[in-house]
Amino acid sequence: MPFPLSFADDAAPSHPLHLVCPETLPDWVGGPGGEWAGWLAATGFKAGLGELCLLPAKDGVAGAIVGLGTIQARARMRFGVAKSFSTLPAGTWHLEGAPSETDAKEAALAWLLASYSFDRYRPNKAKSDQPRLKLPDGVESETLLAMAEGEFLTRDLINTPASDMGPQELQEAFFALAGRFGATASAIVGDDLLAQNFPMIHAVGRASNRAPRLLELRWGSEGPLLTLVGKGVCFDTGGLDIKPASGMLEMKKDMGGAATVMGLALMIMRLGLPLRLRVLVPAVENSISGSAMRPRDILTSRKGLTVEVNNTDAEGRLVLADALAYACEEEGATIISMATLTGAARVAVGPDLAPFFADDPSLAAAIEAGAIAGFDPVWRLPFWDPYEAMIEPGIADLDNAPSGGFAGTITAALFLRRFVNTPRYAHFDIYGHVPSAAPARPKGAGGQGARALLYALPDLLGL
Repeated sequence: MPFPLSFADDAAPSHPLHLVCPETLPDWVGGPGGEWAGWLAATGFKAGLGELCLLPAKDGVAGAIVGLGTIQARARMRFGVAKSFSTLPAGTWHLEGAPSETDAKEAALAWLLASYSFDRYRPNKAKSDQPRLKLPDGVESETLLAMAEGEFLTRDLINTPASDMGPQELQEAFFALAGRFGATASAIVGDDLLAQNFPMIHAVGRASNRAPRLLELRWGSEGPLLTLVGKGVCFDTGGLDIKPASGMLEMKKDMGGAATVMGLALMIMRLGLPLRLRVLVPAVENSISGSAMRPRDILTSRKGLTVEVNNTDAEGRLVLADALAYACEEEGATIISMATLTGAARVAVGPDLAPFFADDPSLAAAIEAGAIAGFDPVWRLPFWDPYEAMIEPGIADLDNAPSGGFAGTITAALFLRRFVNTPRYAHFDIYGHVPSAAPARPKGAGGQGARALLYALPDLLGL
């Protein structure tokens, strides 16, 4: 369906939405807001983060004032200004008085992201007649809209339960994305994976009656090559090393890496960036049946490396390994993998941060700068070479689940790096889930890292 959001036309009449900080509030009250000084004093408005006060007029509402809070408050709550937007009356609004272009951009992006709702299973609950926003000069509307639409696609895909988002349904969404932008898409399905040498993707997905597959998208004919690889485990029971019931409750999100690279691909294609894009998604369901892979099985990967399966619940790195080896068969690419890969990442940095790994200092610096520009926090962790021995079981080249419990996020990343032959590689271990509602981020699915990468691309690829 068409993306439901846009910014209001510049010619449309609108109410002002004044953005003020506690330190700028006295100047505003003593200047342009003087006629409401008594009203603000009576209502106790202090310009706290996300605090809203409607400004009365003789014939209704003259506008509104929204608090940006202190610098410390903004640092502690990203998109905090969005707390006020749901209480605005319908109509068209425009931003005034933002302390900086960055504050205006964050407010506008927060406005868009806060408009998301997942209504597939309750269409009568869909919101109508929402307020609309006009952008101030200097704020890049097309980039903001592309980021919001990409995030909405990611959220929709992750929020959809596995009953309606298995490998086939993910393929249909993947092909629809390609078709919209004139990209080419293909799929290798079922036993054809063996015939075309993707043995670990097949091994993970063969126990399900929903056939495993490798999805591929290509777009653009000129410019540097960017290859995105996203983990598409549409549901993860854990396999024969079965998860407890509580551990399966959020496993519809285990295709969050696929959903995130698809959202990023949408951003890139919508903006028409001058690059060649390749997207690879191994789409499987990790199920239990008589054909399931077993603990201590040894698999031979596409690259030829052998892998001892010491935990069937460490399946994501197996499907990514074959896809990464395939990605590296085309020279000259910058390769990014994204996956809901390890619980250890959440123990290390919690749900808000997306840890990433990169050996190339310039690549890492570009991602860190992009995270700031895109309001999309990330944190670099090391490919720590001394831990390489931890992923070598002795009986095979690699161990998919080293014992001991130490450095699980790092050892998983080191495992993936064994299948990559270029330093132009970064891996993101994302969560893909918002455990508690936050401003502009409702409880449920959430993208991570895509906006950081979008802003990093000019430096990453020399665009």
